[in-house]
Amino acid sequence: MANLEKAVFAGGCFWCMVEPFETSPGIHSVTSGYTGGHVENPTYRQVTSGKTGHTEAVEITYDPEVVSYKDLVEIYWRQTDPTDAGGQFADRGDSYRPVIFYNTPEQKAIAEESKNELTNSGKFKQPIVTSIEEGKPFYPAEDYHQEFHLKESAYYKRYSVGSGRAGFLSKHWKDE
Repeated sequence: MANLEKAVFAGGCFWCMVEPFETSPGIHSVTSGYTGGHVENPTYRQVTSGKTGHTEAVEITYDPEVVSYKDLVEIYWRQTDPTDAGGQFADRGDSYRPVIFYNTPEQKAIAEESKNELTNSGKFKQPIVTSIEEGKPFYPAEDYHQEFHLKESAYYKRYSVGSGRAGFLSKHWKDE
């Protein structure tokens, strides 16, 4: 357990960012929460007010001997619309913006290289605008947000479809 590392990704509503990571080998935990802001221990209500500077994100604790950070970044891209800086799908505003928060210079370099690869792939006609930013304190969200896709699976599935996320991912990433 001493060799575990952390990765933090923001890709819109954190409910939709948990399952794709936690089903991958080498993942020890995925926690929904808030990062990037200026208020300590913010609440969901505070974050969604837009006044704390925080972004909804997931913190992934993983074993780098089983899954690499590069692999996690690749999973991340396939959960988001990397061309939309104003939020993700139906969720709008800074608290839903797409960001890769790096914790080490190595993570930063991997994220930047991956972003460049995606840009050069021609997969999207619009520019890739996902930010790559230095990690800041991560605050776990309230308990009812944790494992939401399991606790409220029917609601989660309706939300994924209704928000436009499921359709976008199917259209753009179905062959990946």
